[in-house]
Amino acid sequence: MPNTGFLPATREELRERGITEPDFVYVIGDAYVDHPSFGPAVIGRVLESHGYTVAMLSQPDWRRPESIQVYGEPRLAFLVSSGNMDSMVNHYSVSKKRRRTDAYTPGGVMGKRPDRADIVYSNLIRSVYRHTPIILGGIEASLRRLAHYDYWSDSFKRSLLLDSGADLISYGMGERSIVEIADALASGIAVQDLTFVDGTVYKSSRKEDIYDAIFLPDYESMRAEKRLYAESFAIQQKNADPIRGKRLAEAYSDHTFIVQNPPAKPLTQEEMDEVYDLPYKRAVHPACLARGEVPAFSEIIFSLTSCRGCFGACSFCALTFHQGRIIQARSQESLIREAEAMVQDPDFKGYIHDVGGPTADFRHPACEKQEKHGACPERQCLFPKPCPNLKADHGEYISLLRKLRALPGVKKVFIRSGIRFDYVLADPKADVFLRELCEHHVSGQLKVAPEHVSDRVLSHMGKPSRGVYEAFCRKYKKMNERLGKKQYLVPYLMSSHPGSTLKEAVELAEYCRDLGYMPEQVQDFYPTPSTLSTCMYYTGLDPRTMQPVYVPKNPHEKAMQRALIQYRDPKNRDLVREALEKSGRTDLIGFGPKCLIRPERGQEGPKSQKSFSGASGRKKKTIRNVHKKKS
Repeated sequence: MPNTGFLPATREELRERGITEPDFVYVIGDAYVDHPSFGPAVIGRVLESHGYTVAMLSQPDWRRPESIQVYGEPRLAFLVSSGNMDSMVNHYSVSKKRRRTDAYTPGGVMGKRPDRADIVYSNLIRSVYRHTPIILGGIEASLRRLAHYDYWSDSFKRSLLLDSGADLISYGMGERSIVEIADALASGIAVQDLTFVDGTVYKSSRKEDIYDAIFLPDYESMRAEKRLYAESFAIQQKNADPIRGKRLAEAYSDHTFIVQNPPAKPLTQEEMDEVYDLPYKRAVHPACLARGEVPAFSEIIFSLTSCRGCFGACSFCALTFHQGRIIQARSQESLIREAEAMVQDPDFKGYIHDVGGPTADFRHPACEKQEKHGACPERQCLFPKPCPNLKADHGEYISLLRKLRALPGVKKVFIRSGIRFDYVLADPKADVFLRELCEHHVSGQLKVAPEHVSDRVLSHMGKPSRGVYEAFCRKYKKMNERLGKKQYLVPYLMSSHPGSTLKEAVELAEYCRDLGYMPEQVQDFYPTPSTLSTCMYYTGLDPRTMQPVYVPKNPHEKAMQRALIQYRDPKNRDLVREALEKSGRTDLIGFGPKCLIRPERGQEGPKSQKSFSGASGRKKKTIRNVHKKKS
C-alpha cells in the first residue's frame, strides 16, 4: 500500500518508514507543499507510485555543505529544482530591484533560496558527493536547457547543464522522463549513458556519438553574432513539438556538446487523471508550516487545474517552450472527485477560485491532426487569425462548469486563469459560452489580456489585432445588458514590449483615456529566458521573420512608456509630459477632453487655448475655478 501521509521531509519521517537510504533526495527551493499545483510534489508522488522512495529536502542552507547531507547519499540520484518559479524572477522585479517577499516560502520570507538556485544547489551537492547523479528539473532548468540570454547579467549564457555540473536536465512537465530515468538508473545503467530519454538534455564529449540531430550554431559564434542566436531560436521553436520535434545539438568546443532530445510525449487523459488522483495531502508539510503560512498555497488551495499546454503561443510567455502547444486535459470525473474532496475541507467557504490552466477555456487540442501529427511548425493556431482547422468549441467546458457548480456545498465557480477572447469569438456558439460565463462565473469584473492596442506591437506579441478585442468587448457588454448585469472587463496591459516606441505607448494611453480606465498596475515586459520576445529583446530581430524590431531598453524610456498608461497619477506627470513632447504629441497637453495632462501653470500656449476654447461651458467654469483657487 502506498504511504498516504506526506512524502518524508525529515530524518524522523524516514526512520518511521524504515528507510535507511532513499532512492532519491529531492532538493527544492520552495517550501514543500504536497499539492498537484506544485511541481516537486507531482514528481515526488509519481516516483512514489512507481515504487521509489523520495526524501524531500526543502530550502537547504546553501552556505553550509552539511545542509545537503541531511539524508546522506541517495541510492540513485539527487533531484534538484529551484521550485515552482524561476529563482531570479522570484527575487527581482523587472527593474532588477530585490523583491521584499517570497510567496513560496513560509511566512513569505525572502532570502531562503539562492539566486540561480539550480546552479548553487547542484554545485553544493557536487562539492560533497562527487559522483552521485544530479538531475535538474522544473521551470528554471527547462528554460535554460540550451544557450540563452540572461537579462539579470545582460549576458549570453551557456546551457545550465554546464554551469551546474549536473548530469541531466528533465525539461517540460517531466512525469514521463523522470520515471524512465529512475528505471534506467535502478537497472544499473550509468547516468552518462542516459542519452535516449525523450524530454531530457545531456552532455556529450564526442560529436560522432550524437545521432539524428540538427546542429544549432555553436555557442561562441552565437555569442559573437546575435543574428545566429535568433536563427537558432527559430529552429528550437519549430522543434518544440513532441511529435514533430527533432533532436538538437549545440557545440561549446570540439569536445563539449549539449544535446536536447525531442520533447516527451503528452500525457493521455487517463495518465493525467492518474497523476492528479495520487494521494496528495493538499497541505503544507508541518515542518514548513511551523515557520509560517505559504502565501502561494493560499492562492491555489481551492483551485482546480483542468489542463496544461497552450496553443495561444504568446511571444512573451515561457509556457510554449515549457509545456508545449498540445493541450492535455483531465477528465470531468477526475476534476469532480477533486472538487468533492475540496468541499470537505473545513476552510472551504463554497467558492472554487479557478478551473483552468495556462488558458482556462482550452480543453482539447486545437485541431484533430495535432494528436497524430503534432502542432504545425510554420503556423500558429490563433495568430494572426484563427487557423481554418481550429476546432473552437466550449461545449465540454460548459458541461464541466455546470457539474461543478451543481455540487452540494459549492456556491460559486470562478474562472481566474483567463480565457482567450479570440478563441471565444472563433466558437460558432460563442454566445452560449458568453451567457454561461457572464451569468455564473464572473463577479463584477472579468480579467482579460489584450496586452496592447497597437497592431504593430500586437503582431510582435503574437496577439490578435485590436479589432478582435474590441469585438469581444461589444459582445461582452451586450450579453451583460441582456442579463441585466453590471459587469466590466479589466484589461491586462504591458508596456515596453519589443516593437513599442513612444508612439505606440501614446496610442495605448489614448485607449485608456477613451475607456475611462487607469490600471492600478502595469506590467513592464520582463525578458525571461527562452521566450520569443526575449530573443527579440536581445537580438533586435524577430526570429519568425528575421526582420529588425525596435526594442525599448533605456530605463528612462521604459519609465515613460509605463507612466503613459497611468497618466492620471500625479506622480507620473513629468514623465508623461516628457514622453508627449518627445513623441510630438503636445496636442495632448491642454484642457480639452482628449488631453492627457494639463500644461504647467504659466505655460498655456496657443495650443492650450485652442483646447480650452473647445471645452464645454461647464468645463471652462470648472477650470477657471481651479485657477482662481490656485491663485
